[in-house]
Amino acid sequence: MKNINIAVDGPAGAGKSTVSKIIAEKLGLMYLDTGAMYRAVAFKALENDIDPNDYNAVLKLLKNTKIDIKYIDGVQHIMLDGKDVSESVRRHKISQAASDISKIKEVRLMLVEIQREIARQNSVIMDGRDIGSFVLPNADYKFYITAIPEERAKRRLLDLREKGQDESFDEILKSIMIRDENDKNRDFAPLIKAEDAILIDTTNLNIEQVCEKVLSIINISKE
Repeated sequence: MKNINIAVDGPAGAGKSTVSKIIAEKLGLMYLDTGAMYRAVAFKALENDIDPNDYNAVLKLLKNTKIDIKYIDGVQHIMLDGKDVSESVRRHKISQAASDISKIKEVRLMLVEIQREIARQNSVIMDGRDIGSFVLPNADYKFYITAIPEERAKRRLLDLREKGQDESFDEILKSIMIRDENDKNRDFAPLIKAEDAILIDTTNLNIEQVCEKVLSIINISKE
C-alpha cells in the first residue's frame, strides 16, 4: 500500500495543528508540525543575537545548523544541533521571529527537503503554510483551515495562559495580523490556499466538529 500524504495549511491559530494531531492518531499516520522547524531556526538565531531578517547572518547560521525530527512515544520532538528544543520554541516571542526567518528562501528550501523526505518514507499528515501549494503539491488530500483573526487570537491567548505565559489579547492579535501579512506576502512559497484544497472555516466550530468534517472527506482506513 502506498504512503498517504495529507496537507493541512492555514494561518496562525486556526487550529490546524490540533486537528492534524487528532487525525493522525485516529488514522495511524505520522504527524509533522512544520512550523516547529521554522521556530527552531528562529530560536537559534535569537539565541545567537541574530536578527531573523538579517539575510547574510541567517545564511551563515544555516551552514552550521542541523534540524532533525524524532518521535518519542508517538510525540514529535524538534532536535536542534542534537538538542531537544521542543518546549523552548513554543515561547510567544519565537512566533514573530519564525515568521520573519521563514521569508528567507534558503531557510525554506533546507527545511522543505527534510519535510519531503519524511513524506516520501511515511504516511503523514503535515501542517504548515505552504504544504499543499509547495511542499507536497501532489498530496492525496489538502485542507485549508482558517478563522477570523480575533478568534485565532482568543485561542492563542488561552493556549499561552495554560502554559503559564502571560500575554495580552491585543498584543497577540497584533502579532497574528503581522504574521498573516508576512506569510501571505513573502516572495517565496507564500501562504495561499491551493486550488484543490478544501476550505474549512473554524470560527464557529469546535475541534470535534472540524475533525468530523476532515474525517468525512478522507477515504482511508486506519489499517
